[in-house]
Amino acid sequence: MAETPDWNACTRSRDEFVALVNEQGAALYRDLPWRNIDDPYGVLVSEVMLQQTQVARVQRYWDRWMNLFPTVDALAAADTAAVLDMWQGLGYNRRALALKRACEQCSAEHGGMLPSTADELVRLPGIGPATAAGIVAFAFDRPSVYIETNVRSVFLHELFPNVEGVSDKELAPYVADTCPEHGARGWYYALLDYGAHLKTQVANPSRRSRHYARQSAFEGSRREKRSFILKCVLAAPEGIPVAEVRRLLDAHELEAGRGAVPVEVFESILADLFKEGFFRQEGELLVP
Repeated sequence: MAETPDWNACTRSRDEFVALVNEQGAALYRDLPWRNIDDPYGVLVSEVMLQQTQVARVQRYWDRWMNLFPTVDALAAADTAAVLDMWQGLGYNRRALALKRACEQCSAEHGGMLPSTADELVRLPGIGPATAAGIVAFAFDRPSVYIETNVRSVFLHELFPNVEGVSDKELAPYVADTCPEHGARGWYYALLDYGAHLKTQVANPSRRSRHYARQSAFEGSRREKRSFILKCVLAAPEGIPVAEVRRLLDAHELEAGRGAVPVEVFESILADLFKEGFFRQEGELLVP
């Protein structure tokens, strides 16, 4: 049984909070292409794309992705290099691989359909509790405990405005208590849109979450080197020599005013990319 929230500890009553969120949600509603659809796969794609990525960027990718890979089975059967190539620009390429692997599992074990419960969904590659809860709410319009950065921001800003280090475990009872039995989809749209708006008006409330972590700089990072190497390999369908990739990466780093990449770092990144299934090595060639 879910823990009962203590509304007396909050700056607003439950009824006040629900009324405010519904009012703000109606005023700030964003008409996004993955909303109000009954396609769990399309919702999954949007949820994965939206992880650590701005909505405006995802809007440029979601329609193209759905046209190219319109179903679970289509993505499961797609060439990995084509999937990664389509993902370029969204960042965190391992999300694309996990999405494909989840669809491969659904194709093999669930007849090309996504499961409909959070417990089943979290057993799929790359799907955590928040993504599973999002699919339950947005695709099936059923109650769930969906906590992501914008949702978190609303609860922190309106209910705990002066409290630091609030955990998701502490917020979960309030999220569960306010999610309606009917209309979960619309309720979470309202929270998301109000939360996104809040971040333009006040200091990001989610910084007071115990789980907040500032995203590390991309420029010059290991992530950037990984991304550059992957782009080089994907641009060469027949394969590219390891030495050429190393030369191109060093040239890129030097052009940016940084030093050449140490050989052990280069080899470590390659080893990670091999292990994660981004490409393979055939002799002296890296092949997508």
